[in-house]
Amino acid sequence: MDLNSASTIVLQVLTQATSQDTAVLKPAEEQLKQWETQPGFYSVLLNIFTNHTLDVNVRWLAVLYFKNGIDRYWRRVAPHALSEEEKTRLRAGLITNFNEPVNQIATQISVLIAKVARVDCPRQWPELIPTLLESVKVQDDLRQHRALLTFYHVTKTLASKRLAADRKLFYDLASGIYSFACSLWSHHTDTFLQQICTGNEAAATNSLERTLLSLKVLRKLTVHGFVEPHWNVEVMGFLHAVFERLKQFLECSRTIRAENVCRDRLEKTIILFTKVLLDFLDQHPFSFTPLIQKSLEFAVSYVFTEAGEGIVFERFIVQCMNLIKMIVKNYAYKPSKNIEDSSPETLEAHKIKTAFFTYPTLMEICRRLVTHYFLLTQEELTMWEEDPEGFTVEETGGDSWKYSLRPCTEVLFIDIFHEYNQILTPVLLEMVHSLQGPTNMEDSSAILIKDAVYNAIGLAAYELFDSVDFDQWFKNQLLAELQVSHDRYKPIRRRVIWLIGQWISVKFKSDLRPMLYEAIRNLLQDQDLVVSINNLVQSVLFFLNGCLPVDDFEFRTDQFLPYLESMFTLLFQLLQEVTQCDTKMHVLHVLSCVIERVNMQIRPYVECLVQYLPLLWKQSEEHNMLRCAILTTLIHLVQGLGADSKNLYPFLLPVIQLSTDVSQPPHVYLLEDGLELWLVTLENSPCLTPELLRIFQNMSALLELSSENLKNCFKIINAYIFLSSSGFLQMYASDLCRSFCELLKDITTEGQVQVLKVVENVLKVNPVLGPQMFQPLLPSIFRGIIDGERYPVVMSTYLGIMGRVLLQNASFFSLLLSQMACELGQELDQILGNMIEMWVDRMDNITQPERRKLSALALLSLLPSLNSVIQDKFCGIINISVEGLHDVMTEDPETGTYKDCMLMSHFEEPKVTEDEEPPTEQDKRKKMLALKDPVHTVSLQQFIYEKLKAQQELLGEQGFQALMETVDTEIVAQLQEFLQGF
Repeated sequence: MDLNSASTIVLQVLTQATSQDTAVLKPAEEQLKQWETQPGFYSVLLNIFTNHTLDVNVRWLAVLYFKNGIDRYWRRVAPHALSEEEKTRLRAGLITNFNEPVNQIATQISVLIAKVARVDCPRQWPELIPTLLESVKVQDDLRQHRALLTFYHVTKTLASKRLAADRKLFYDLASGIYSFACSLWSHHTDTFLQQICTGNEAAATNSLERTLLSLKVLRKLTVHGFVEPHWNVEVMGFLHAVFERLKQFLECSRTIRAENVCRDRLEKTIILFTKVLLDFLDQHPFSFTPLIQKSLEFAVSYVFTEAGEGIVFERFIVQCMNLIKMIVKNYAYKPSKNIEDSSPETLEAHKIKTAFFTYPTLMEICRRLVTHYFLLTQEELTMWEEDPEGFTVEETGGDSWKYSLRPCTEVLFIDIFHEYNQILTPVLLEMVHSLQGPTNMEDSSAILIKDAVYNAIGLAAYELFDSVDFDQWFKNQLLAELQVSHDRYKPIRRRVIWLIGQWISVKFKSDLRPMLYEAIRNLLQDQDLVVSINNLVQSVLFFLNGCLPVDDFEFRTDQFLPYLESMFTLLFQLLQEVTQCDTKMHVLHVLSCVIERVNMQIRPYVECLVQYLPLLWKQSEEHNMLRCAILTTLIHLVQGLGADSKNLYPFLLPVIQLSTDVSQPPHVYLLEDGLELWLVTLENSPCLTPELLRIFQNMSALLELSSENLKNCFKIINAYIFLSSSGFLQMYASDLCRSFCELLKDITTEGQVQVLKVVENVLKVNPVLGPQMFQPLLPSIFRGIIDGERYPVVMSTYLGIMGRVLLQNASFFSLLLSQMACELGQELDQILGNMIEMWVDRMDNITQPERRKLSALALLSLLPSLNSVIQDKFCGIINISVEGLHDVMTEDPETGTYKDCMLMSHFEEPKVTEDEEPPTEQDKRKKMLALKDPVHTVSLQQFIYEKLKAQQELLGEQGFQALMETVDTEIVAQLQEFLQGF
């Protein structure tokens, strides 16, 4: 591409590509895409975006295309890679002038220079760093800033490289430029502080921007540029200087108004100082040891004493608390139980920590955390009054909550209490004891203090296990506090319910739970507490999530049943009244827990929920996470309703259809829960409906995904087979067989077994038509057997499938044997002999008793026979048969006779205890199927006797004795013992 002739054309097309008219925009984009691989195209783009007289939008687009081209075509090995000659010209052009006037374009140019540096610096671009170092010294403000911006992005990019050779190059770079970077930062920092003192805010803002950029460079060099930074005097000097500079900048914040532009930059710089310390501690904990004392003194001083009053701001407090937390929790600073096993560095750091965290210091930190930082603010109380749902979402982990001060203070409290619980437990207990008894309703500060202390007791529940008699406290104090109806006591009622939820899984007598259920029901019923029941959402969630977790082994259904109807009704009313998506999700979660715990006993009370869920599903079309919660609720509903869940099909089946259709965008969110719902619907379905059958059309695409959901897909296929094998297989067998053939070409061993189990279930349910439907799969299974498949679990499944065919469809087995003899070019008897020999040899691969008995029955079904190959393998067949007898025969101690323990004669509804889940419709179907299965209807003992008797009659006494003499005498003796009485 000739630069002179092409520039005008490219400029014209770029201009068209900035158009809002798609008719102009689309052809321009296509043309630019074609030019991406043309030699000289990027040189033209460079000329365009460095020409400051052109339209900003055109220049912006040019720099973006240039940047994207670096990702695709800069590396030598890339298809259509740029020539070395053009790259040389481009590198020179990029660092000719640092005078871009538009900030956004300047940033993009810096980023693309850094991208080139990642590939070429320093070997192909040795002049980059020297040029940047010279450019940041110039007096021109614009050029200096742009060079410093580029210097930062280049340093950041090079610091992120992780290969050993690249790390070595960055270490060399850091050593070479660290002194300069330090002096640059010091110069800009001093300049800023002087300008602030003289009141020159405009100049100070410019200097602060350079201070921030130079500090960003130093952060990368300090954290990533040295293997053992504590040996470098300049590095440690810089880190010690950080504390003094932080103090100076914090003092500056007193003089700068909150609305000033400079104030925002100042706070960002202060935060960046703390990030330097946090990153260095994270990457180099032992190098940080000399800074532990100073860091703790600094952070504790500003956060937990009057020193920080009037100058600290929330993000800075969070960073300081994170610094304390990282030092307290740092694994490198914790000695081993056996002190001799600890390194000197660990012991030194631990010594410094121990010396700092004295009893007075820890007591003050604990008291300040609880009585200052844990207090509900006026802003929070106002939010609670005006937007109770919004407040609830924030408190239970909304997005802004994650980054706010409150969770940070709570985490710090938990970590410090865990580390120093022996010292802090008496401090916290003393605070609790001081709050016992009635609280003055007029004293709002006392109420907030009690809320904060109760919060601390809840957070430290596990640490206080041996120190607090929670049962007595609940009966003597907390239960009464739940019954105080005064409006100002609302924070305490909320906190007490949360506190109980925290302690439920730690230490709480089961006998006290009915009192709790009564209390929570009263709270739900009392709508005069605040404006509406919405305000109780948080209490309900805290309590019921604590009282009804799935892994709560103390939960007793009989205790909860008297409250079930009223609790479920009130929760449903709450679900209808709340409006925020997150709140509805939480309430649905609680309802799901209730349904799951009481199972079938929920049936009389769910009609209202069943009628409401379709409306909620429709309303939540734009809220996929709420729809996930609805799916979870439906899963538990179907399990609770059992066969009655068929009444939900008009709503349920379209939900499953949408959730499992990979052509629909929501499937990304809904698929996992949708498959689970599909499965439990099939398991509890009393019969196969046309609509339920039609949903299976989604399965083909799901199998092609080969995702982590494949296991559930196979479970669903099996559920259809058990539900209605004839109707299902008639419609989908050929599609399934094709899908399985494709899957088996590239699938894990576990996946292979899942496919084979489906085939095995088909043969079990339909032994006559099953082999024909999945005939394309059987030759490879046969080959796997005679070739001695190396994976035992696969071989076991192969033998299970072939055992079904041989035992229950002998004519098809003969056809398959003939087919294999033809394909392999061997005699039919030779193939049969190889199969029996491998079967006998690999019998130990089969671990399931059912399959072991099946193998014995299948091989015995070859008798009686005059076939010389079968007679030659007679010994192996008898060996397997006796092994099978050992597996399934049990001795009656009274009569001394043996019986086959796998035999089933009739179907009995199992007796279900309160703690057991009732059998699903699928469980019943499997039981009925077992009543037709030879494994459960044919006595192995009887079968062996009859087959041997027939063989004896066929060969005559002499011939049969000759055959039996091929069997080991010990095996014969065991066989005779099992066959006594025949």
